Amino acid sequence: MKTSDFDYYLPDELIAQTPIKNRSESKLMCLDKFGNIEHKKFYNIIDYLNKGDALVINDTKVIPARLIGEKIDTHAVIELLLLKNKNNNIWECLSKPQKRLKKDTIISFGNGKLNAKVIDILDEGITLVELIYDGILMEILDELGSMPLPPYIHEKLKDKDRYQTVYANIYGSAAAPTAGLHFTNELLDEIKKKGVNIVPITLHVGLGTFRPVNVEDVTKHKMHSEFYMMDNNSAKILNETKKNGKKIVAVGTTTTRTLETIMNKYGKFTECSGNTDIFIYPGYKFLAIDSLITNFHLPKSTLIMLVSAFSKKEYIMNAYNIAVKEKYRFFSFGDAMYIEKNNENI
Repeated sequence: MKTSDFDYYLPDELIAQTPIKNRSESKLMCLDKFGNIEHKKFYNIIDYLNKGDALVINDTKVIPARLIGEKIDTHAVIELLLLKNKNNNIWECLSKPQKRLKKDTIISFGNGKLNAKVIDILDEGITLVELIYDGILMEILDELGSMPLPPYIHEKLKDKDRYQTVYANIYGSAAAPTAGLHFTNELLDEIKKKGVNIVPITLHVGLGTFRPVNVEDVTKHKMHSEFYMMDNNSAKILNETKKNGKKIVAVGTTTTRTLETIMNKYGKFTECSGNTDIFIYPGYKFLAIDSLITNFHLPKSTLIMLVSAFSKKEYIMNAYNIAVKEKYRFFSFGDAMYIEKNNENI
């Protein structure tokens, strides 16, 4: 299976640069298990959810993780993107230019309000640093950091809350779980009133989700691990949902990867936490989820491979080509898809 099999043509003007004014009024492409397509608005998602179903959301919250500082010795400008809290104040981050850094280099942010001491230089632009500060880190990051928008977004974000889901709760992500950006509190209330269980889990989005695939043989790609957790209440509801023959609907690929990781490891949903590097591509048999809500993903990415595994590669590539013709908006601030699991994956 080749990475180039997951390529498609996308005009630059279809890459959404700003969020739509009203979250739930984005377009929604609905793809059934036979490959049939309907065009809706996102608020129509409620029509695909039934009493007793479980809508599973990722309640991670994006850290203002992009920091611009300078080396204290040479004043050279350094950018850090905080990816993952390894333990205490030790963080895995992307750094640029990494070639200017070495062990024990100290980078200063906000005139010393926050310092980062380089602990180790790793592969693929990753640097391990110790953050040194007085006070509460998240308050300092709120002051000094900026939202880590993807490189294909060139417009400045006027309201940083628009790069958070309305249910974001637990700080830890270097990127938003973007499928959830379409939900409003009002829409979630309507969904609850219909008798659908809204079930939170957590996966802190890091390098594993957005790292590009740089090998032509898909099976040779290595995912970086990301932290996840599920509490007992969520596990109980999901097990009951399965037992009752109702649908588990995952909001986003991060939610999907978490649920599939847990089901593969334990054979059921259970209270747990850990790190996952699960890589889902065509040929994978889904154990946890029945339907998927997701955005339109970058060509040749692990995310388009995941949705191709859930549906069928031919159906997904056809849907993407139709989305281009119909001028859907793509990527983080773009439109959404609702996908039913293909019969071959049941």
